[in-house]
Amino acid sequence: MVQTDFLLRMRRVVLLLTLLGVLLPEVQAQDPQFSQFYAAPLYLNPALTGSTGQARAGINYRNQWPAIDANFTTMSAYFDYFIEDKRSGVGMIITRDVEGLADLRSISVGLQYSYEITFSKNLGFRPGVQVAVFDRNVNFNKLTFGDQFDPVTGTIISSSTAEQFRTDYRKTFVDLSLGGVFFTKYAWLGIAGFHLNTPNQSIIDEDSPLPMKVALHGGFKYYLRPGVKGTGIYAQTAERSISPAFQYRHQGQFDQMDLGLYFTTEPLVLGLWYRGVPFKTVANYMNNESIVFLLGFTNIGSKQALNIGYSYDYTISKLGAGSGGAHEFSMVYTWSMRDPRKPPRDKLIIPCPDF
Repeated sequence: MVQTDFLLRMRRVVLLLTLLGVLLPEVQAQDPQFSQFYAAPLYLNPALTGSTGQARAGINYRNQWPAIDANFTTMSAYFDYFIEDKRSGVGMIITRDVEGLADLRSISVGLQYSYEITFSKNLGFRPGVQVAVFDRNVNFNKLTFGDQFDPVTGTIISSSTAEQFRTDYRKTFVDLSLGGVFFTKYAWLGIAGFHLNTPNQSIIDEDSPLPMKVALHGGFKYYLRPGVKGTGIYAQTAERSISPAFQYRHQGQFDQMDLGLYFTTEPLVLGLWYRGVPFKTVANYMNNESIVFLLGFTNIGSKQALNIGYSYDYTISKLGAGSGGAHEFSMVYTWSMRDPRKPPRDKLIIPCPDF
């Protein structure tokens, strides 16, 4: 009986700590992130909606710190299309994120619109907007309590518990984001502001505004001498290029930067970049998070393209490599939906990497 009471008290302590960790209004969290941020263009910046000039559909999956209980899994799916006659991009993105032992879940559905402005033959600008609906809730099914354990062996003997607690913690809110991208044939610079209306995200009816996030990203593409893929009448020019790129994010008290480059020798894409802010310390520790490695496959045709990427984040922070780092997968398919009877229009394409 003593052991049972002790286990029961300990499980209640665990529940209390979990609630404090995920429910208190004072807790501020960062938005989920993707290492392959250019393979998640609508998540990166609403101004990139329709940026390929064609139709595009993609999925992203990220599993961060899989070796520990406090892990994060994020999935995203999107579709966008460029309406040539209106010089407009339209799209939709669905994102689902699950955090921690108590399964703090967040799902959002966003509608996006962008418009293309051409200043000259070599300079363009695309503003974009996103309106999204978020739904957040907590799932307690993963928690275990003292009456589910054998008091002697400590093993779980029951899948149900007599503990009574609320299970209807939920919050739904509307979110507004804006972005813009300047671009040439060889370079781009974009900025986006998310959660501009700082909606209340608390699921226990307290005041907990979601901090605004500002993201700055850019880079340039240096084309090398092109190669050749295929043979005979099927031979096509194959891209060879180097693309240095960066992304900087600020949200609440958090800052993060990705800095690296992509090397494309079609059909392969290799990527290597650093995540962290070395000039800013956190609790007297250097803000170094991870080194990211990417292996991608790209198949670019005249009217369609398929890109598949895998990346791994090797943790260099105090959390250590024992966390399992992060595994990320992306797949993007682009195809033409324009009327083939219409003559092609000269169009300045943003030269962003595919991953």
